[in-house]
Amino acid sequence: MSFGNNLRMVRKERGLTQEHLAELLDVSRQAVSKWESGTGYPETDKLLVIAKELDVSLDFLMGIKPKIQGEEIDQTYVPTGEKRIIITMFDGSQIVNCLSIKYSKIVFPAKNEPAYILEGIDKIGFFGAHSVILGWYENEEMVKKEMSEIIDAMDNDVKMYQLKYFTDIKFTMFGSATRK
Repeated sequence: MSFGNNLRMVRKERGLTQEHLAELLDVSRQAVSKWESGTGYPETDKLLVIAKELDVSLDFLMGIKPKIQGEEIDQTYVPTGEKRIIITMFDGSQIVNCLSIKYSKIVFPAKNEPAYILEGIDKIGFFGAHSVILGWYENEEMVKKEMSEIIDAMDNDVKMYQLKYFTDIKFTMFGSATRK
């Protein structure tokens, strides 16, 4: 996702208008509009102020994904516009109104634990993005398949999605997740 889309999403989550953000940054509303539309970018010193005022990292604003040992560990999808989708969690116990989704590899899964998780980001608050684990997945192929279907649903303005490809798990006494 681009800087402009990330800036717009966070600004709206914080309940700020372009005018209010411009006042906080001591710039014109037109400057904020240009940044959000991708026709202009703030100077480096303004980027630091934006990150501080909106309480997000520069990596997030710039759309940079974290890496470990040269491998991308996070795959995130944030739709353009203000699309949301309601996703029923793996066990059907809750529904989550997601504004974006991401999957992550579990770095050191225990024996019999799934290797991937799919998370739904339902809001961006004062301390950053709030995510909910939607499901666990045996392998990257399955979580990508699920994510692809969710992306297609969001892009086609489908309002609800039921997870299909998750690994059925049970929780042990010590809080670990194992396959059923």
